[in-house]
Amino acid sequence: MSKVEKTDVERTRPPPVKVLSGQLRAAGNWGTADSAAGCVIRLGRGRSLPVSLVWMQGTVLEVQQDRDTVLLMDETGTFIVQGVNNIPKGKPCLSQGKYVMVMGIIQAISPEPAIRAVKMADLSELAALHRRMWKLEVDDLQQVLA
Repeated sequence: MSKVEKTDVERTRPPPVKVLSGQLRAAGNWGTADSAAGCVIRLGRGRSLPVSLVWMQGTVLEVQQDRDTVLLMDETGTFIVQGVNNIPKGKPCLSQGKYVMVMGIIQAISPEPAIRAVKMADLSELAALHRRMWKLEVDDLQQVLA
């Protein structure tokens, strides 16, 4: 398979959903990441949203380059990002205290959410604005999708 070809899983995977780590921690499983499945987050009022590819933001707490992971924290808790050493232009994000966005595929939701990174970007320059807006962005997108 050439680098531009996508697997069946990648072709059928929906676009990323903005989520908070606490939502993943409280989510229910509905499949595996390999099958383009993931988990179901509960939005309240009996509504739920299936997610497999997520967009998350948080502050870098710990970098473990030898283990290819970063520990991030958002306003609802911590989450692990795996595969960070293979992200193009991801190296500038790998510093403690940076505020970053990460798109990735859910690998686990318990005991701590873990995602395999697909993309990372440093949002530190406007971190105060991004932090204030993040929960509103998450809520807004989830209301539209549910």
